Amino acid sequence: MKSSAEYSNSGENKLDNKADLHTHTSHSDGFLSPSELIQKARETGLEILGITDHDSVNAIEESIEVGKGLGVEVVPGVELSSAIDGREIHILGYFIDFSNKTLLEHLAFSRGERLKRAERIVEKLNNINIPLKLDTVLEKAGSGAVGRPHIANALFDEGLTGSYVEAFSKYIGYGGPAYEKKHSLSPEETITLIASAGGLSFLAHPGKYTTEMVLQRLIKSGLDGIEVVHPSHTPEKVRHYHDIVNQYFLLESGGSDFHGGKRNDDGALGSYNVPTAWVQEMKERLF
Repeated sequence: MKSSAEYSNSGENKLDNKADLHTHTSHSDGFLSPSELIQKARETGLEILGITDHDSVNAIEESIEVGKGLGVEVVPGVELSSAIDGREIHILGYFIDFSNKTLLEHLAFSRGERLKRAERIVEKLNNINIPLKLDTVLEKAGSGAVGRPHIANALFDEGLTGSYVEAFSKYIGYGGPAYEKKHSLSPEETITLIASAGGLSFLAHPGKYTTEMVLQRLIKSGLDGIEVVHPSHTPEKVRHYHDIVNQYFLLESGGSDFHGGKRNDDGALGSYNVPTAWVQEMKERLF
């Protein structure tokens, strides 16, 4: 098999390179409905798609059914937030039992905490004379788990910022005047939760924020794999994480982290693919 470094930032659809294991739908902070996302994946030539909404598994059942009709295998997943010393660590769960009671209870609690966080952020914005209404944010979220991307969309659409990116850099990003911490489990608790739902845990986009010390802690805590391929990873980072995976006998994943909409990442889907063999290796680890 080729090195994973050959699959990063390639923009090509190689014969053995037809899986994207990190995408989001309108059930979290993605722009497309599950059926629209599966259709788009099919049009880009993807054979396997991971649905990994933030704190929600509500898109999975529909995605699987639509995928069957279009010839796209759907990997049931979720993206959960954890934290170390106040900094977020995102962990992907793959092949989860999306009807697991413990998991569903945690997700419902997390969505409630997300709403409370949105309320606090809007209040902070109002206190610095940014007249954003919570109802506007909730309208953007629809049935999805509300998050900062919905607030950023609302700020831009209401003409309160010059862009989606500016909303984060000026107001709601880490350290900004309206920033609010998210309720999070520890990484160890998150890994245990995913395992209790029969899934595999993968550290998401480690190149964005994860130190080697944190990575070692997660590996010792039972992490199953690392997201090696991600739009934020340089080829050097991809090779680095590929080497770590081999050193510790971990699994590899990767994908576009596709959201659509104002993220302006439409070209990412179909460009950050990984071999379908990686999915088979996940299945072999589980079954």
